[in-house]
Amino acid sequence: TRIEALAGEIAKTIGADVGKTKLAARLAKADLVTGMVGEFPELQGLMGRYYALEQGIDADVADAIRDHYKPQGPSDSTPVSKIGQLVALSDKMDALVGFWMIDEKPTGSKDPYALRRAALGLVRICIDKGLELNLRSVFENHVERFNIFGDYLTWAPKADQFQFFIHERLKVQLRESGIRHDLVDAVLTLQSRALNLVTIVQRAKALAQFMSTDDGKNLLAGVRRASNILRIEEEKDGRAYDGNVQPSQLIKGEEKALNSAISQASALARKAVEQEDFEAAMKAIAKLRGPVDEFFEGVTVNDKDVTFRENRLRLLNRIREATAEVADFSKIEG
Repeated sequence: TRIEALAGEIAKTIGADVGKTKLAARLAKADLVTGMVGEFPELQGLMGRYYALEQGIDADVADAIRDHYKPQGPSDSTPVSKIGQLVALSDKMDALVGFWMIDEKPTGSKDPYALRRAALGLVRICIDKGLELNLRSVFENHVERFNIFGDYLTWAPKADQFQFFIHERLKVQLRESGIRHDLVDAVLTLQSRALNLVTIVQRAKALAQFMSTDDGKNLLAGVRRASNILRIEEEKDGRAYDGNVQPSQLIKGEEKALNSAISQASALARKAVEQEDFEAAMKAIAKLRGPVDEFFEGVTVNDKDVTFRENRLRLLNRIREATAEVADFSKIEG
């Protein structure tokens, strides 16, 4: 079945037992044809476990059959075992892909097929259990498994819509954890086509911690000031100041210090992000707070000399690019 193939594929990705996972996925819906579940639908999954144990199936597989509907709501727990988590993920992803590709997505308050609940289930399992999966890739691969929707270009927009849908469910989940939606937006911008929820959450938490400090708040003010000046001057001049800064044209100590600080902070932040050490990335970018403040206090950006002015505008763009290593500061409110 599709769910069996998907569960086996994910099991390989995260190093779980492929054989047990595929068996659990194959048997997960078998109890739906029984008289017991037919008369008492609320026993689906639970009866599947009993039937599996009665036939000598491994207890891990039986438990996964019982748990693959989890979580069924915000108060429900996520599956405990790795096999149960993977079968639950695969079941929910299969439903989402199927309805998504025939344009039966939730609209407004209407969600007759409980797709929001399925998506929230995906989000909760990945976050709670630390499953580092690229859900967009899982979605795309499963669409191809259906083999009825044509080439990638015809359905790529649906993958974009799916990614947005998952992001919205993630923001709902994180809001309940006390993380502001704008901070989530600030890190989602940098994820591009990736949809690894564990990484997004780690980065959002690190950003939230950083923005609670004086360095974070003051650096945000400096970045906004730089971005506002750039926006105004670029609109006025009809051009972007995204070229390289010319060190020979930096004549004031504050601008030389800022240019040097940006180079160091960017390198450190980039390396930390690659290692998924987001706390270290925030600490690296925090070092810009002082040089940015001193630059605005001691340097006139719109100098009468056109050469100095344009070079300083390019330096402001470097501030924006450096902070983008960790988050899109333009998305942050307050």
